[in-house]
Amino acid sequence: MTHSDSRLLLGTTESVCPECLETVPAIRYAEGDTVYLEKTCPDHGPIATPIWRGLKSYLLWDKSPRHYAGVSKPATAVDKGCPQDCGLCGNHLQQSCCVLLEVTSRCNLSCPVCFASATHTGEDMPMATIEAWLDTLMDRAGGRVHIQLSGGEPTIRDDLPAIVALTRRKGFSFVQLNTNGLRLSHDPSYLAALVTAGLDCVFLQFDGVSDTVHQALRGARLRAVKERAIEACGLAGVGVVLVPTLVPGVNIDEIGAIVEFAKVHMPVVRAVHFQPISYIGRVPAPPRPETRFTLPEVMAALIAHEGGAISLSDFHPGSAENPFCSFSGRFQVAADGHLTADREPPVSCCGPPTPPLDPAPAPEDRTSCCSSAPKADRATVPSAAVARARRYVTDQWTRADTPEPVDPGLAAFDAILDRRARTLGLSAMVFQDAWTLDLDRLRQCHIHVMAPDQRAIPFCAYNLTNRQGETLHRRPAP
Repeated sequence: MTHSDSRLLLGTTESVCPECLETVPAIRYAEGDTVYLEKTCPDHGPIATPIWRGLKSYLLWDKSPRHYAGVSKPATAVDKGCPQDCGLCGNHLQQSCCVLLEVTSRCNLSCPVCFASATHTGEDMPMATIEAWLDTLMDRAGGRVHIQLSGGEPTIRDDLPAIVALTRRKGFSFVQLNTNGLRLSHDPSYLAALVTAGLDCVFLQFDGVSDTVHQALRGARLRAVKERAIEACGLAGVGVVLVPTLVPGVNIDEIGAIVEFAKVHMPVVRAVHFQPISYIGRVPAPPRPETRFTLPEVMAALIAHEGGAISLSDFHPGSAENPFCSFSGRFQVAADGHLTADREPPVSCCGPPTPPLDPAPAPEDRTSCCSSAPKADRATVPSAAVARARRYVTDQWTRADTPEPVDPGLAAFDAILDRRARTLGLSAMVFQDAWTLDLDRLRQCHIHVMAPDQRAIPFCAYNLTNRQGETLHRRPAP
């Protein structure tokens, strides 16, 4: 169906105005090879933003089945509608899967790009609030969530090992740390205490291989710091996921170099999780169309870097989140250093995604750790598939050379070690901002942030920022 002579209408949805954050109608359309989101605010006029460059992959991703799981215990009533009623409300279409606990708003960097707008003079969250968060999550989700300790910079807190230990005691089986790596790079006893307490994975801010990139995005020369942090994690026995924020004109040309860096530092480095920049929190300037770097462009850069050894069919949309939020693939590193697709089912942030070329509904055993159910039945569906999906992400992101024995034969066990050590995950997730927010996608969000008042708020709603820096849910920095 065409919208005009040159535009292909792909769907209707709702969004928000980047000026006032009021909910407005929106459409998705393609013009040429680019997909746009367009909306019109009655007070501030129309705006169109590119959200996907590559119509072929958009149509492939659009065939992916959507999985939904109702919120069993809504915390807020449906009143003003999405994204105003977050908490979660009864209209949300996905349960919590990965939940961020922002244990501090303090940071030891002053990054020009920061979704949390963290400062040196922030505050720590009281331990009583953190414990209440964990109790609330256990009550609402039964522990079927991954916990990410975030901030600010969590390692500012000397008592972070105690927070990790508390999380474990409360019954949560996977704990990851979102960090810039500064303290990990020079304080081995602190890192050892985190691992002893039960830390599974380090989500390491890693924007490039050159100090020029780190200076531009983080305000400091950090290449050596990142390398020391990874080395320390290897000695401590904890896996690392490299997390680059991709900014056009700054580090797009280092995508291939980041992958090569990851290969060299395997098996400590388990994956690279790219995040194209979103205009939330503290960002350099309001976005221009050319500053949008979309998921298919990330895939194209990875394919080009590998010289055709991998292809679009080796990447897959996520199954728990809306398919246009992410992609992932798992790859074996060959003897010559090139990547080949791992033919075992690939993994998204929270479970094995659905192959993009299969438009049929996924069977029940493809559900994610969010216990996804078909749209017709949004009740919680506990199943063995939930455990398998969670085991899968744990297998990919934790340390590769120390799995639990799954076969009594020594040769088989060695084969498992070898395969895991040579497996590298490549994935990306694009977070939405006021220009790109699609409420169809937001209602399927499974990455949530715990607010001080015990509400679990979708990440893209919690961090939503208008052109003036105002937010709907996040508290202003002290």
